[in-house]
Amino acid sequence: MADEQRPQVIGRVGALLRAIAGHEPVGSSTSDLARATSLARPTVHRLLTSLADEGLVDRDPKTGRWSLGPELYLLGSLAAGRYDITDLARDVLRDLARETGESAFLSARRGDETVCLASEEGSFPLRSHVLHVGIRLPLGVASAGLVILSHLSDRDIDEYLSRTDLTAEWGPDHTRQAVEERIAATRLAGYSTNPALLVEGSWGMGAAVFDHRDAPVWALSITGVESRFREDRRPELGELLLRQAHRLTQLLRQRPRRSG
Repeated sequence: MADEQRPQVIGRVGALLRAIAGHEPVGSSTSDLARATSLARPTVHRLLTSLADEGLVDRDPKTGRWSLGPELYLLGSLAAGRYDITDLARDVLRDLARETGESAFLSARRGDETVCLASEEGSFPLRSHVLHVGIRLPLGVASAGLVILSHLSDRDIDEYLSRTDLTAEWGPDHTRQAVEERIAATRLAGYSTNPALLVEGSWGMGAAVFDHRDAPVWALSITGVESRFREDRRPELGELLLRQAHRLTQLLRQRPRRSG
């Protein structure tokens, strides 16, 4: 393989694995993955076959649907000690859900996206089902992605918004000007608010969690129905979010850092 082709192949493999992960645990057809990655179906099939030979993906012989493979589980379990913070976040999520009555979530930044890593259901019987473990959303979309983006430097925000068109998939509420206005409001409050921009009647709020370098690497968020996010209640919810986000940040900083 020519040297100039290697990065392209790696990018395609990464896109395929992320697309498969987004459809766990039901699996994905080859055609579904071709559409999700904008790759030709023969190319997708060839790459999947090679990945299956390495144990990185698995194919159900009955349905023909693709899932993440056993080798990824082994690799992920080794990486978990360095990157996974869900062990520290469990009590935080549980307390946040108990204090607010809303469903609580932990998301992590991965490049230009956030990935939901863990969740805890709230006690209020009506719930929003926008978020779930494994879902990926662009920075600036939903409360977790907005609060992480808002805590980046002005230069990083400008570079991201200059290369990203969120309106194509997420609609006119996600123009650059609209996102910048929400960033300004988030910086002023300290927490983000998503006023039903993704699904009608489903609100969310988020607070950033920082690593040892003060980088906004994770976010705590809560979601629920609109009636639970009244204007007079949002400051209280924001304070609870900020308190638990600060708690998780401190827990992370107390954890021994691994070398490498």
